[in-house]
Amino acid sequence: MTPPVRIGVLGCADIARRRMLPAMAASADTVPAAVASRDPEKAEATARPFGARPVHGYEELLARDDIDAVYVPLPAALHERWAEEALRAGKHVLAEKPLTLDPAATRRLLALARADGLVLMENVMFVHHPQHERVRELVACGAIGELRFLDAEFAIPSLSSQDIRLRPELGGGALWDVGVYPVRAALHLLDEDPRLVGAALVRSPGDQVATGGSALLRTDSGVLARLAFGMRHAYRNSYTLWGSEGRITVDRVFTPPADHRPVVRLERAGGSEEFVLEAADQATATLRAFAHAVRTGHHVDTDAPLRQALLLDAIRRQAD
Repeated sequence: MTPPVRIGVLGCADIARRRMLPAMAASADTVPAAVASRDPEKAEATARPFGARPVHGYEELLARDDIDAVYVPLPAALHERWAEEALRAGKHVLAEKPLTLDPAATRRLLALARADGLVLMENVMFVHHPQHERVRELVACGAIGELRFLDAEFAIPSLSSQDIRLRPELGGGALWDVGVYPVRAALHLLDEDPRLVGAALVRSPGDQVATGGSALLRTDSGVLARLAFGMRHAYRNSYTLWGSEGRITVDRVFTPPADHRPVVRLERAGGSEEFVLEAADQATATLRAFAHAVRTGHHVDTDAPLRQALLLDAIRRQAD
């Protein structure tokens, strides 16, 4: 039996406690081996429920020889530093999105991992959910004719003024936090990488970061994509693929709960049809893909983080 990948967690972020640590503990492919924090009591409280060792400080965790890989759920501005530290310590890395805030840094880290034979994976969980493969199959078989348009939206209600996602020095802002989802959806669902046509970012009164935005993309074959995202909006989490003969719409596409049964709605001139899919835990699916890459050295779509970084940066620059 293949032993599980032993993962150390840098920090006690909400997503680590709420989604990733439970998924690591429940999976046969991974085990939460250690949790590091600069606060020993916080490390103990976070690690104990999952049978992991509490570690005082990130450097101490990276120095351990009983850790195969590191999960980095820190604020976005810290991803680059600690992903690099982990790679240089000989650890595989699963880092929260965005991997970095700069395409050159993303390119450099990917090259470093490749040179050392290590896996560097960005934790964009939704792409591992099987509902999107079902959508791709419907498009490929001509269910909506020729694809013309993608509309992808992700927005969340207003955050507390103390939330780190509103702090510019930590890489806060709607583009990095929620905009990454529709951007990645465009890269994941379209057959060609789109180029940016136009973009805008908006800042709510009193905020130091952009809290909303939109972008228009176009592929060389003429498919348009409209992306919208925000952090002070009514909740929205969906995409629509619109073709010459019909449309496919799916809700709760980016952050579905593990027990959610996705509904793929197909609309054509003759009526509509709904495909109710099995529930799937995208955190577990992501960890399975990561563990497979660590064990085999075969990592699917290794250039996706760079393609995403380039498109995010183009949106940021045009919107400035």
